[in-house]
Amino acid sequence: MKNRVIKTMKIMLLLLILLGVVSGRRTQLLQGLPAISSVEENAAAGVTVYTFNVTVSPLSSKDVAVLPTILNSNPLAGAFVIEPEGNLKYRVVTTGNPVLDYETMPNRFDLQIFVEDTTGRTDLNILTVQVTDKNESPVFQGNMAIQTVTIYVLEGTPPARIYQVKAADPENAKLKYSLLPASVPFSVFENGAIFSRKEFDYEKDPHRYFLNITVTDPDGLNSTKTVNIKIININDERPYFTTKQRIYRIPEEQSPGTVVANLTAKDPDDEGSPSRLFYSIQSSERYFSINPLTGMLQVTGRIDRDYLPLQLQPNISLIVRVEDSPSGGHAREMEITIIIDDINDNPPECNPSTFRREANENTAAGTFLLELRNYCKDIDVDPSNNRFDFTGLSGFGHNNFALESTVSGRLVMTESIDLENPANLGVEVYSLTVRVQDTASPNYSNIIHIYIRIKPVNEFFPVFSNLSYVLNVPEITKVGSAIGRVSARDKDWPPSVVTYSIVAGGGTRNYANIFWISPTKGHLRILARLDYETAQKHILTVQASDQEKTATASVTVNVLEVNDEEPVCSPNFYSFQIPVSLAVGTNINGFRIECQDRDSPPSSFRYFINEGNVNNHFAFSPSAGSNTSRLILASRFDYESRLDTNWIYKLRVYITDDNLLSARDKTTHLVKTGTVTLSLRVIPNPTTPITTTPGFTLVTKKENLYSGSAWYVPFVITLCSLLLLGLLGYLGFLLATWVCTHGLPAGRAHGKPLINAPEKKKPKKDVVVTMTKLNTVFDGEARDPVTGRMYEFNTQSGARRWKKSNEPLQPELALQITSSAMDDSGQGTEKAEAPSKKQPSEKGKELAAETKPASKLTGGQRETQGKDGLKLQKQKEESENRGLSSPAPRGRY
Repeated sequence: MKNRVIKTMKIMLLLLILLGVVSGRRTQLLQGLPAISSVEENAAAGVTVYTFNVTVSPLSSKDVAVLPTILNSNPLAGAFVIEPEGNLKYRVVTTGNPVLDYETMPNRFDLQIFVEDTTGRTDLNILTVQVTDKNESPVFQGNMAIQTVTIYVLEGTPPARIYQVKAADPENAKLKYSLLPASVPFSVFENGAIFSRKEFDYEKDPHRYFLNITVTDPDGLNSTKTVNIKIININDERPYFTTKQRIYRIPEEQSPGTVVANLTAKDPDDEGSPSRLFYSIQSSERYFSINPLTGMLQVTGRIDRDYLPLQLQPNISLIVRVEDSPSGGHAREMEITIIIDDINDNPPECNPSTFRREANENTAAGTFLLELRNYCKDIDVDPSNNRFDFTGLSGFGHNNFALESTVSGRLVMTESIDLENPANLGVEVYSLTVRVQDTASPNYSNIIHIYIRIKPVNEFFPVFSNLSYVLNVPEITKVGSAIGRVSARDKDWPPSVVTYSIVAGGGTRNYANIFWISPTKGHLRILARLDYETAQKHILTVQASDQEKTATASVTVNVLEVNDEEPVCSPNFYSFQIPVSLAVGTNINGFRIECQDRDSPPSSFRYFINEGNVNNHFAFSPSAGSNTSRLILASRFDYESRLDTNWIYKLRVYITDDNLLSARDKTTHLVKTGTVTLSLRVIPNPTTPITTTPGFTLVTKKENLYSGSAWYVPFVITLCSLLLLGLLGYLGFLLATWVCTHGLPAGRAHGKPLINAPEKKKPKKDVVVTMTKLNTVFDGEARDPVTGRMYEFNTQSGARRWKKSNEPLQPELALQITSSAMDDSGQGTEKAEAPSKKQPSEKGKELAAETKPASKLTGGQRETQGKDGLKLQKQKEESENRGLSSPAPRGRY
């Protein structure tokens, strides 16, 4: 900031001077200027270069307004300044910034000096300053010019140049180099190259040298710098062990980490500094390890003197290596030997340590059982450590045994043992312990376990709890049921396992074995149903065995009679006809049944009709107390007043054997029931009106009754019905296909039903359609979806009929219905004639027309069919109002 102000002032002063010059007021104020002066280079600050005076006007005060000032320097430099000396006398002196240098700076400076008095007169003159040359000392260059240079030399390096000194003389004179002290093994050449004169050994020679390098010019001026030379140590020496001991002795079983030895070594390269050696074991070793930095040898694995290989060779040899570099430098090896001493560290061992022996009961005293010495040993190597004895026989029952010798461990019995003796009852195994112990300290020991099992001898036969057993078993007992138990025991101890078997009896003519006995528990069970009527008693021989000895016992099984047979009657099925006018109380057709029951008297029979006895027309006499009974008519038939409508009766007769039981006993006693099926057809008198459907006449009657055992009859009927239905369906399909292909007749095309088409007048004819229903039974009922009325149907043939409100499901009579054709006058006649094969009935045509599938009709035909359906429905309703029976459903004829 100060320099900037000074520059600004100089510029302003220069402007004022220029203004003065221009105005013509310049006068001679500077005395002795212009002038030429000189100064030596490198002059210090304050050296006087030139002195001059200032003359002022008499009109002005004896002073100047502007002190003499260097306005400009050519070249520009701040090397000079004007200082007053007093009484208007001034001098030009050096500033020392920059220092004048003849070799690097200009040698001439033109200084413009300006002054102004108080009257405004100015003067400007030039002082020329010439710089003169001066002889200067040489100057070091490079690193030596700014710092002390350190040179590193590796030991073992051959003599060679180690550094190049650089220096320069300002006057470019030739320089000379020299070094002190002269005793050092180094020299410097005239060109400044420093050379070593020997191969240094770090372990013998000094590690550092200080060289004073002096450079001198021809006039004797010089400069001196110090060079520091350090000798660098290299790894060129082999380390050596300082430990002298080579043999060590330790006991076995030392814990890991136990110190065996502290191996030490030195490296000549490390003199005066901490050692940097590395230790290792070169041989394969599993027992020891060495610290790689300290050389401490320690135990790392278990050392057991009692096992191979130490058992035969207790000496362990190690090759220890010391190196001065972990990556492989100079090394030295040393062999040490470690002797392993045996200690008493193993107790005596027995293999096995648990013994099991057997001896029969009643074995004589003194019997040898076991010699323990044959199974035990001590693996310690030193004989003084592997001796042992057997002592301390103890345990349950040890009084019965003894050790003959503590050395051999021979075990013998001292007395006989009887398992059946109350004193020994329940004792089969004796648990003994024997201590096997070292004779040497610290007297390690082990326990031997001996188990003596006393084998029982089978001395006794099994004995049944009873000599004979009697079992009462009802004959209706279920197969597999337990009926009783036998038991036997053996006096031997422990009790023998007794097994049971049936060795005789227990069979019948139909079954080889009808009884079974549990081999271990003695439970008796039946394998087949007992029958009192066949056998009332069974005598079995049961054997008990303890695998060696056997015993037998008798078992009598009394079969108790139970009412388990049902009455059997003959005949059990019968079919016959009775006239409608049969008198009440009459034995119908002289029919009677005879019944037998294997386990009930005839007086216990009771007869009653359970099914089919509509209006209770039938009964049996006598109804109870006899093995024979007759079927009688209990009430007369009444078809005129429509009280009776059934002409066929299917009676199901039940015969029980509970006639002798009271009402209370019947709920608890077993009752058996036999059945008989009767089929009766009522034959009307010729004068008896028969209720039939108006317009139909009964022509023929056929009946096809079959026994329930004739299974093939419904099968054949069903199969034929299915085939017929399939054939009718196929014909209907062909008819529908033909109608769709050729169209309907003209009469149908105009929407007029065929059944109402005008017919040509024909002679009066009777058309008879004979329909036969074989064994038609209406066993189902349903509701008609159109009229809402109930109708009955046969589940096999599909035949149907309207149901009366008070009429149960009953078999329908087989009817042959004849339809009379209407004559021209509308009056029909009834004739029982066979149908003509050449002239089909009109009724058949109508039915055929009604059974045509609606889906095959054209649009006009659907409309016609709808009208025809309304007409048929209306005719049907009129027929029902007149009390007529509806014809059977379509497709069922």
